[in-house]
Amino acid sequence: MALIIDTGVLYASLDRTDDGCDASRALIETAREPLVLPAPVLPEIDYLVHDRMGPGPMLALLRDIEDGSYLVEDLVAGDYRRVRELIDRYEDLGVGFVDAAVLAVVERLREPKLATLDRRHFTAMRPRHVDALELLPA
Repeated sequence: MALIIDTGVLYASLDRTDDGCDASRALIETAREPLVLPAPVLPEIDYLVHDRMGPGPMLALLRDIEDGSYLVEDLVAGDYRRVRELIDRYEDLGVGFVDAAVLAVVERLREPKLATLDRRHFTAMRPRHVDALELLPA
């Protein structure tokens, strides 16, 4: 088992002024399973961090990845079909590439939970492997 982390939780854990900082940081710091970042989350984090906080937090995150604190899960060929299906199916919700890719990784790894602050999209999207994802922090 692993804890897959979406953009919102990762960003909030880096930004002490974010409303979700304490819960996100506690979730990451107390996790007993490997922390997994779907690769498409990284450019999104880079944009948000550089825009709001400068390069320091991104440099720290990259050091954590180098040190093995986080595992980066790249998309595989079959994930792109699923991403396309999800974007098409949830067009009315405005589900984009990153959220669809996160769900595709969650499904492929058969994880029953997801660390996300995006309740709107991830409550509405239906994963293939479970009835609904457990969204953390609660």
